[in-house]
Amino acid sequence: MALYFYRALSKTGKKTSGYIDAASEELVRSDLANKNLYSIEIKIHKESNENFFQTLLARPVAFKDLIFFTKQLAVLLKSGVPLAQSLELLSEQFNGKLRSIIIGLKDNLKEGKSLAEGLQVYPKTFSNIYIQLVKAGEATGKLDTILERLTTYLERQEEIKKRVSGALSYPLFQLGIIGLIVIGIMTFVIPNMQGMLTKKGLVLPDSTKFLLAVSNLLVNHYTAVLFILLAIAALFEYWRSQPQGKRTLDQIKLKLPMIKYFARTSAIIQFCQTLGMLIESGVTLSHALDIVCNIIDNSILVETLEQAKEKIVKQGKITPFLKETGIFPPMALYLINTGEQSGNLGYMLLTVAQNYESELTELTDSLTSKITPIMTLIMGAVVGFIMYSIMGPILSMQEITGI
Repeated sequence: MALYFYRALSKTGKKTSGYIDAASEELVRSDLANKNLYSIEIKIHKESNENFFQTLLARPVAFKDLIFFTKQLAVLLKSGVPLAQSLELLSEQFNGKLRSIIIGLKDNLKEGKSLAEGLQVYPKTFSNIYIQLVKAGEATGKLDTILERLTTYLERQEEIKKRVSGALSYPLFQLGIIGLIVIGIMTFVIPNMQGMLTKKGLVLPDSTKFLLAVSNLLVNHYTAVLFILLAIAALFEYWRSQPQGKRTLDQIKLKLPMIKYFARTSAIIQFCQTLGMLIESGVTLSHALDIVCNIIDNSILVETLEQAKEKIVKQGKITPFLKETGIFPPMALYLINTGEQSGNLGYMLLTVAQNYESELTELTDSLTSKITPIMTLIMGAVVGFIMYSIMGPILSMQEITGI
């Protein structure tokens, strides 16, 4: 079976196009004829045949579609539907790239490959943890249960991402507004008042001199300013992509007020949720640590785990090494240690992740209301400083001239 792309005409002359899963081009033509469509073009659809611009402009599989696919596959398998037939049914529910992927997975099954092997062909759609969990599910014969856990995991990841980005987006929006106001005053208001401020030999305060210098820089040398800003952004992006730069940035995140809570809590949730689910799914601790190190964003935690991996596997204890990172609070360490002592490490890791998810949810829900007054004060202080620096010399000039 393969996926074919077709263009066709209806009896009324209306053009239509789409995709059909069939064993041959003749069967596609026959299927179109049964639908009263006259085929104009039929060709096999292969992602590798797409040109550069098609690949560049192609939309990736939406995360919500991936979650829905995983959930539906788990439901079908739980209901006793064979895997190949489940994929056949799901291929009819999706369009575009995901439909092509599902058909490719189904064809791989018919060639004797496992589902996990098929998923490895699409690394941009299916993460390493997704593939490894499916592999564990196929090995243990509990693929439906694993897919249910994976669905819950993906839904939680999406929820956490939305909450964190939602909590930070509004403050960033307010900062952007402040920046636009300042740039507007610097480029439009101050230049029009510069002649008034600099004539008649007025002694200007340092704050006014600073504003005039910045205004002059933005108005007369904006190309140089833009180039410098872009160069700084490019250098920062390069530095952040390097191991040492990423580690330094992670250290800074763990020290900045407010940011450190999000960085620390996100790392705890990501680590506990991923490792807990892998262990509960039957993945060995050694293999699970390899996967976790490739997924976790915090380089300090990853560095500690990689250096101590052999000791962790040999001792069967992970709590002492988590303590060294300085990321995990005492309560989390206590719960994880309890899980190790009782032989329920996977379950306890998932419990810790769930507890911190609840904390993160409560914080993000109240963060916007708490931060709005702070941002308003910052905006008022910035605008007030600018107005004081402008109006101060003008009022002084009026007193001198007696106006």
